[in-house]
Amino acid sequence: MRVLVACEFSGTVRDAFIARGHDAMSCDLLPTDRPGPHYQGDVFAIIKDGWDMMIAHPPCTHLAVSGARYFAEKQKDGRQQSAINFFLRLAMANIPKMAIENPVGIISSQWRKPDQIIQPWMFGHGETKATCLWLKNLPLLIPTDIVDGREARIHKMPPSPTRWKERSKTYQGIANAMADQWV
Repeated sequence: MRVLVACEFSGTVRDAFIARGHDAMSCDLLPTDRPGPHYQGDVFAIIKDGWDMMIAHPPCTHLAVSGARYFAEKQKDGRQQSAINFFLRLAMANIPKMAIENPVGIISSQWRKPDQIIQPWMFGHGETKATCLWLKNLPLLIPTDIVDGREARIHKMPPSPTRWKERSKTYQGIANAMADQWV
């Protein structure tokens, strides 16, 4: 199966699918953190290249409720609408199977509610980070390893130049579940 992992620089989801024999490629404006098939550039330049599945991780900076105190400013200057439009362009892509992930945010009121909300602790990681999944022709993810120890590590990260990058990476257990269950 040909899998496009949109808006992913880490290679985590891409590599989970490759490990299971799929033809997967990540795509992001940033270079990849790990060697592997990666298109550095605009996802819409390759979105029509005959993919069987797309897993997309659109930027959440202007969409997530964690930044709700800035929504008025972001609405006024157009950043939020631009982020919504980007998300919806991904959602409307002509790809048979699709998952779009994002934190709890305004997409639920601007488009539709997510099909599923998952947590890292459902997939072997003792942390909390509610992640919404909007699915097209894919089943809900079944938890693979429910663990105790529900720490909000991501939420508590101190400010740093790389905080945004660390917060945006997909947990390996979630990536493995996607590659195992979405075929």
